[in-house]
Amino acid sequence: MTKRHGRLTGLVLLTGLIPTIAAGYLIWRSGLEPTSRYFLVGSLVATWLLLVLIVRTQTRYHLRTLSNLLAALREGDYSFRARQVSRADPFGEVITEVNLLAQTLRQQRVEDLEATSLVREVMAEIDVAVFAFDASNRLRQVNAAGEELFRDASDLVGKSASALGLAGCLVGLPARTVELEIDGSKGRWEMRRGSFRQHGRPNHLLVLSDVSRALQAEELAAWKRLIRVIGHELNNSLAPITSLAGSLERVVDQDPLPEDWRSDLGSGLQVIASRVQALNRFMGDCSRLAKLPDPTISPVNIVTSIHNVAKLEKQLSVIVDEGPPTMVDGDQDQLEQVMINLLRNAVEASLETNGEVRVRWESEAGFVKVVISDEGPGLPDSVNLFVPFFTTKPSGSGIGLFLSRQIAEAHGGSVTVRNRERARGCEAILRIPESQD
Repeated sequence: MTKRHGRLTGLVLLTGLIPTIAAGYLIWRSGLEPTSRYFLVGSLVATWLLLVLIVRTQTRYHLRTLSNLLAALREGDYSFRARQVSRADPFGEVITEVNLLAQTLRQQRVEDLEATSLVREVMAEIDVAVFAFDASNRLRQVNAAGEELFRDASDLVGKSASALGLAGCLVGLPARTVELEIDGSKGRWEMRRGSFRQHGRPNHLLVLSDVSRALQAEELAAWKRLIRVIGHELNNSLAPITSLAGSLERVVDQDPLPEDWRSDLGSGLQVIASRVQALNRFMGDCSRLAKLPDPTISPVNIVTSIHNVAKLEKQLSVIVDEGPPTMVDGDQDQLEQVMINLLRNAVEASLETNGEVRVRWESEAGFVKVVISDEGPGLPDSVNLFVPFFTTKPSGSGIGLFLSRQIAEAHGGSVTVRNRERARGCEAILRIPESQD
């Protein structure tokens, strides 16, 4: 600081040195008396030194003030302010701008603190585990939900992802469902992984949500629905069988037998046989749901499959609108079974109104989109279409659409059924990922 002040004093002295020497020389050569010349030259030098002192003092004061302001900003003290001076003074403009900068930084700091406080509060309250790993896969931060997964949460920070049982989450797809064993406890987790930078260095953000309880609840609800459906179907078949068996028993116990006992017995047995056959079909449908095999993946020419399925339909001539050649990777038999189910539904609907059925396909965002449209009466309610054993047809089993969706999802695709927007009838849409080869 002393050296800087010395340089400043030297610059101020140098600034007035030449004018002072010139003025002193003119005074000395003016022809005045020696006493007057000495007095004027002395006064000139004294004035020069006084002005140098004043300029040095004022400049040092302003620079020290500005230095203190900047030092306060560097230390994060945004409440420090300099006394306002006239904006006509250039230094006053600097002070004003620095004060405004301090005010802006203070406001931003308050907003950052509030945002950080909100994030910390949210992280503490949410019931999902959040982990932050550095570039070397060592844990740097964890929230309360993450600490609860471990019996000893006091020394988690600094441990490697492999030591915590989370190494597999830091590679592979960034969003998926995984099975993990954390601190000796196994479970299924919905995993999401992202990245962020802290102090210029890359970090991994890992979010884990326990889905085991939710899956167990859904599984229990599914079992309850299945049991209700099975109980309903069994009651529908066993109740009339029991009633008819009792009626026939009373008939054959009569002595003498009534004249029409043979016809009563025959018709009753026919009804019993019909209900038994219906019950057998229902149990067969249940077996089909439980025995759906995994798809055998191979290249499939979807265009050829569409034409094959259209030729199988004998009740109605299916119109095939040609599209682009395209290939998918999947199980050809299962995919054709999906199209058979969808096409059969469309044909049965169009037969009610003497309408037509059309099939078209196109490539869309990496998927092959197969659309089967009919001119039937349309869907009164599509909420339960994919619920097992739900059907709107008198002789329907209620598993065709459910199986179709299961097969499509096993191929990474989907099946949707909806009413057509600008025409009568509905359309079934099968989407399957297009082959990348």
